[in-house]
Amino acid sequence: MKYKLIPVLCAICLLVQEAIAQIAIIPHPLKYELGKEKLILRDQIGVVGDVVFESSLGYLRKLMLSRFGISTYTSPERDAKIIVKHDSKLENETYRLRINQTHIEVSTSGHPGFVNALSSLDQLLAIAERKNGTFILPTVEIEDKPQFAWRGVMLDESRHFFGKEKVRSLLDWMAFYKLNKFHWHLTDEPAWRLSIQKYPWLTQVGGIGNYLDPYAPVQYYSQADISEIIGYAAERNIEVIPEIDMPGHATAANRAYPFLTGGGNEKHPDFTFHPAKNTTYTFLTDVLREVKSLFPSVYIHLGGDEVAFGSDAWDNDPKVEELKKTIALKSNKEVEEYFIRRMADSVARIYGKIIVWDEMVDAKLAKDQTVMMWWRHDKPEQLNKILDKGYQTILTPRLPMYFDFVQQENHKYGRKWGKGFNFLQDVYNFAGSQLDSLGKRKKQVLGIQANLWTETVTNVNRLDYLVFPRIAALAEAAWVPGADRNFDEFTRKLEKHLSLYRDQGLYYFDPFKDSNPEPAVIKKSQKQYIDNPK
Repeated sequence: MKYKLIPVLCAICLLVQEAIAQIAIIPHPLKYELGKEKLILRDQIGVVGDVVFESSLGYLRKLMLSRFGISTYTSPERDAKIIVKHDSKLENETYRLRINQTHIEVSTSGHPGFVNALSSLDQLLAIAERKNGTFILPTVEIEDKPQFAWRGVMLDESRHFFGKEKVRSLLDWMAFYKLNKFHWHLTDEPAWRLSIQKYPWLTQVGGIGNYLDPYAPVQYYSQADISEIIGYAAERNIEVIPEIDMPGHATAANRAYPFLTGGGNEKHPDFTFHPAKNTTYTFLTDVLREVKSLFPSVYIHLGGDEVAFGSDAWDNDPKVEELKKTIALKSNKEVEEYFIRRMADSVARIYGKIIVWDEMVDAKLAKDQTVMMWWRHDKPEQLNKILDKGYQTILTPRLPMYFDFVQQENHKYGRKWGKGFNFLQDVYNFAGSQLDSLGKRKKQVLGIQANLWTETVTNVNRLDYLVFPRIAALAEAAWVPGADRNFDEFTRKLEKHLSLYRDQGLYYFDPFKDSNPEPAVIKKSQKQYIDNPK
């Protein structure tokens, strides 16, 4: 009997593989049913949607034309090839996508769900069979929603600046993979990249240099640039969260306005803002007001990490000693926490909330106004503290969520943690069944995020090589619960996506061949990046 079953099982496997080939959507949809028929789309199609989707349809039209050369026009529903319907019963990012022999129907409650549906349609069209200028799509019904509300990517542009074109490209790929939070690290030691009208020297002086060359020409984003990118992201259901680092990682700002400096050490000069001068808090409050007026997000990331790299200078500062005595602060760590509390109050007064790194877990910050990012994978006790104290958290540990870490053991450039690195499958498996051990505290996990620090990322080829294809694994980990993931299926779909990267001119890492060499990077020793945790 068992031998008779073998042909049946083989036939089932072939059907499954055929379905995966036709529905190579990443991240994997929650539910889908593949039909036997086909839909043919020509280079001109009618589109109609409920009035609430008027602006969303504008995004659809631009994407269809730019990506596939398909022009669209408004038509009666009976003649439309794409019909968008409002369904208020569906959750925020949930969508239904139905493709039959005559048309495509999208049902969702708003723009976020519409973008997610369009991302799935985008992927189906990108891999579709093409014949005589037409696209041949499989008939399918998809019902889909994400595991996590926060599906993030962080880009550090203080250390190396990439500019609007690359940021827009990254946002496009985030939308393609249904990632919805862009954490933008704009200030740090090497340079300040965000124009602040009240303090122009932040960019005119602080914007000079990068990680390798302190005299590199000034580069930064104007406020018009910021507004343009925020609008571009919002169209793609991506929230942009700025990071203005404090009280450490402040060197560029202190270079521009020396009265702000609280000192540092030989390796990290002028690393901290001065925690005992009211002028520091006035200055930074002014900055944050401008930041809040530019960025619609309720969140501003204040950093709060690695302050000990420079705070030893406070031990010899009379003003800091006076501050400690006046308000009974016992250590420099307590001074750090005091600093963040004051700045959190400033953000609260402009109706914002803060995000901080896990070093601030003991700072007595308001739980309803604070989100904490757990980044130190070697300190799980910090995550437990965050959850036990009742804070919401975003999981972004170095291993496996730092994309500046190498992807393969034999890679020579970039970072490792000892012998640890961030292989594609480790990214894919993150935040799966292991979250079940959190019990009720799992509800405090907003989502996950990958971070790209750019000490070793000097050009766009290097950026692409580190991001692709790990961004696809990140997307599936953020969208799909662990029990529903299948790495073998994912890799079969990923092979089709690699051809899309190639068509778009990305210099990506091929995990199936590893035949493409790493782009040239700086020749400094790896030990430098291992010793510096961030």
